[in-house]
Amino acid sequence: MTGYASVQHGASATGAETDVRAPQTRRLGLEIRSVNSRFLDLSFRLPDELRATEPALRTLLTARLKRGKVEVRAALDNEDSSALQDPPARLLQRLNSLQDSVRAWLPQAAPLTVADALRLCANAPSGSEDWGDVLPALAEEALTALMGAREREGKRLAAMLLDRVKQLRALAQQAGPLVPALVEQQRQRFMERWKEAMALSDGNATVPEAARDRALTEATAFAIRIDVAEEITRLDSHLDEIERLLKKGGEVGKRLDFLIQELHREANTMGSKSAALELTRISVDMKVLIEQMREQVQNLE
Repeated sequence: MTGYASVQHGASATGAETDVRAPQTRRLGLEIRSVNSRFLDLSFRLPDELRATEPALRTLLTARLKRGKVEVRAALDNEDSSALQDPPARLLQRLNSLQDSVRAWLPQAAPLTVADALRLCANAPSGSEDWGDVLPALAEEALTALMGAREREGKRLAAMLLDRVKQLRALAQQAGPLVPALVEQQRQRFMERWKEAMALSDGNATVPEAARDRALTEATAFAIRIDVAEEITRLDSHLDEIERLLKKGGEVGKRLDFLIQELHREANTMGSKSAALELTRISVDMKVLIEQMREQVQNLE
C-alpha cells in the first residue's frame, strides 16, 4: 500500500517546539515512503552518524508493516540554516592552534579570515550529540502517520472491492437461469431427432426405441456437462467470505489472495462449460472483474 509520512525533531506539526530529550544543536528530519508490493521490502538511507540505529528501525517497521516497498530517509542539518551560529570557543582555540602550527612550517600561508573560521566551525562534526534515543521515537511518530495514510487508502480499496463483489453477484444471478433454459432447448432438439428417426424407421420398432434411448442419454450427458450450479454456489460462498474479511479488517491480504485465485478458477470452469454465447460473455466479464480485484488485493496487508 502507498503512503508517506515526514516528521522533524525540534518542531511539531503546529510549529511548536518539542523536547524528546535534551536540546540538540542540529535538526533531524525523517521520511517514510511506502509503495505497493506483495511482500515487505525495507530500504534505509541514513547519514553515517545514524547507521547504528538501522537495526532498531528495522525491528520497529517489521513489527507493524507486513507488505509494501518501504524506504526510510533521515537527514541532519542545522536548526536554522539562514541564521549564523555562535562558534564555540574551543573550536576557535583549536583553529588558532592549527593555524600557528601550519604557519610555523609555511610562513607564507595566508591567515584565516573570519569567513574561513565560521565555515570551518559550521562544518565541524559534533561528537556530543546522541541520536540513539531520539531517532526511534521520531520513527514511531512517522510510522503512526504512515499507518494512518495506509489505513485511509485501505478503506478506499475495500470500497472498490465490495463494488466488484456486487457486480460479480449480479453476473452470477444472470448465469443461473441460463443453464436450465439451455438444457431444455437441447432436450427438445434431441427429441426432434428421435421423432425424425421414428419417421424413417419404416415400421421397424428397434431403431426408434434405440434412437430414443440415445437421445435421452445425450440430453442427460449434455445437462451434466454444462451444469454450472456447483460453480455458482462456490463462487457465492467465496464472495461471502471476501465481504466478511473486508468488513472485519486487519491483516487479510494473504487470505484475500487465496480467495481471488478460487474465484478465478470458478470463472474459468464456467467458461469451459459454456454452451451459449451469453454464458461465455458472463464468464469473460467475471474474469475481468476478478483480475481488477487481484491487482488491488495484492496491495492490502
